[in-house]
Amino acid sequence: MARPVTLFTGQWADLPIEDMARKTREFGYDGIELACWGDHFEIVKALEDDGYCAAKRELLERYDLQCFAISSHLVGQAVCDNIDERHQAILPDYVWGDGDPAGVNLRAIEDMKNAARAAQRFGIDVVNGFTGSSIWHLLYSFPPVPPSMVDAGFDLFAERWNPILDVFGECGVKFALEVHPTEIAFDLHTARRALDAVDNRPEFGFNFDPSHLHWQGVDPVEFIRAFPDRIYHVHIKDAIVTLDGRSGILASHLDFGDPRRGWDFRSPGRGGVNFEEIIRALNHVNYQGPLSVEWEDIGMDREAGAREAAENVKKWDFAPSNVAFDAAFSDD
Repeated sequence: MARPVTLFTGQWADLPIEDMARKTREFGYDGIELACWGDHFEIVKALEDDGYCAAKRELLERYDLQCFAISSHLVGQAVCDNIDERHQAILPDYVWGDGDPAGVNLRAIEDMKNAARAAQRFGIDVVNGFTGSSIWHLLYSFPPVPPSMVDAGFDLFAERWNPILDVFGECGVKFALEVHPTEIAFDLHTARRALDAVDNRPEFGFNFDPSHLHWQGVDPVEFIRAFPDRIYHVHIKDAIVTLDGRSGILASHLDFGDPRRGWDFRSPGRGGVNFEEIIRALNHVNYQGPLSVEWEDIGMDREAGAREAAENVKKWDFAPSNVAFDAAFSDD
């Protein structure tokens, strides 16, 4: 049976959730992945209002939408980041507070614990998100970066996330990191190191998103093969590399959508990601969860793009064979 195709609402949080649910069904999706910002899924209300989760479920059922995950990327970013003025724009007021960096980190940690509790109350077992990173600024080794500084960054990640993951474990919920630049894990090798840092505890895995790997030159299929039992959720997002001899892979401090950039996000099927091979790899590792479209393409109307993406993903997805093609020649 085909996997459910869902739409992540993170890029649609300017719309009220009722409008978003209606559009998601009209676009042709089977379900919805709720962002924990806007009014799509509010962690505080989920814990303090006894009727909140039931009302949210009723809303989704009214539009015949399943929900398998909530996503707390923005607050998760503030757990390990070195906090500065940029974070105020992405954090709720109760996490930002007075903006004191240490206080923001602590409040973000508590909110991520509450995300696990809210997910449990809502009846789902995956929270997607970011971790942030205290060492992202050390990516290029000049001035020379002593290995001890990178070690300290992974140690800090473990120190801050293990207590969060303890709560996830108590709630029977998994945290799925979207491996992504600016996170503690942004490619295959750093993903392995992040797992090692938290002793491979089962609460920690990945929200597989091929777009962020593709533009870095990492084969997304190799990521699936490397972590077959840690793919807890899947985002379908596309990207294209547009190096022309003048552009660079670091994007030249140019915003998304600028044609001078060396890469950009595209609507699924309009970039360079090979989704055929990704579906085959997901089949091989027996991933049965949703395929959730994270739609980002600044050069395309988002409603037309989201509708097309639903059609594409349903066309691309297929179940593995339950019989060998040459079974007729077997002696068994």
